Amino acid sequence: MTSDEDRKRLTAEEIAARLPDDFRHMPGQLMARYRLADFVTAQTLAAAVGERAEEAGHHPDLLVGWGYVEVRLSSHDVGGITARDLRLAHQVSAAAQDAGAHPEPASLQVVDWGLDTWASAEVLPFWRAVLGYGETTGEVTEDAELADPKGRGGPTVWFQQSGQHDTPHQRFHPDIWLPVDEAERRLHAALAAGGRLVSDSEAPSFWVLADPQDNRVCLCTVRERPA
Repeated sequence: MTSDEDRKRLTAEEIAARLPDDFRHMPGQLMARYRLADFVTAQTLAAAVGERAEEAGHHPDLLVGWGYVEVRLSSHDVGGITARDLRLAHQVSAAAQDAGAHPEPASLQVVDWGLDTWASAEVLPFWRAVLGYGETTGEVTEDAELADPKGRGGPTVWFQQSGQHDTPHQRFHPDIWLPVDEAERRLHAALAAGGRLVSDSEAPSFWVLADPQDNRVCLCTVRERPA
């Protein structure tokens, strides 16, 4: 049975103080990615993680492929990160070390899409249907967002309130969520590749960049945000 303490959502500061070195705090979850020699060793690590998850009664999402395992931890019943996730993260880290896996935190990212709209309730049902995210039931609120309900890795789509306007060249923009220690490296790489810094007024929470044709993107971190 889950204790009251294990149902408590942790703050970003609490997470940072207890997070193993090979995991990163990403929006709403803890993530780690490991490089291994081949598919068989990746399967072996995934099985070891599964055994520890069964013992803990708490289960991660796993992505397994040739020479890699990606682990995502979250307490879905409370909508955030709890002590359960941190305990299992340390167990996963130990299993990875035993397997000779190499952590690759710089490769972690989560991509969301933001849509400028003056009436999100009007367009959300369409995007839910076209993305295959299930049926629209009940009232759609203006601050609603869409997330893949089946854990297939589909993008989260959120709706940014804007004034009514003629259709501009760009209505969608991607939000690329990065580990805190990777964000500035990615920022400098994008600028060196011809990008332009539009705004850093909210950094280190996010930077707004534009490509040479002024298509925009946000580089985001969990720093200075609620966990």
